[in-house]
Amino acid sequence: MADKVIALACAAGMSTSLLVSKMQKAAAENGKDYEIFAKSTADIDNMLAGTGSPKPDVLLLGPQVAFMKGEVAKKAEIAGVPMDVIKMQDYGMMRGDKVLAAAENLMN
Repeated sequence: MADKVIALACAAGMSTSLLVSKMQKAAAENGKDYEIFAKSTADIDNMLAGTGSPKPDVLLLGPQVAFMKGEVAKKAEIAGVPMDVIKMQDYGMMRGDKVLAAAENLMN
């Protein structure tokens, strides 16, 4: 079982799949055992409840759904899950190491 679970949410859950791969690679290179996955924003309620996938230790929104931050932040707070929006530059450049570091900062 993974030490930490990092969930990413975007419009369809597909555009973040490459970023997830890069984050997994960065985690492995640093000896971290994280489960990292991406889903659609439609799955946020289930993710925060741990239904259908492990409850995340942190939730990151893709920049294309940043407008949802206020709504999601309320739900995440109730669930006890820190969340934030991925920086557009890191997302656009697919900087898995930077996004992983941001997730780790939120978990600490």
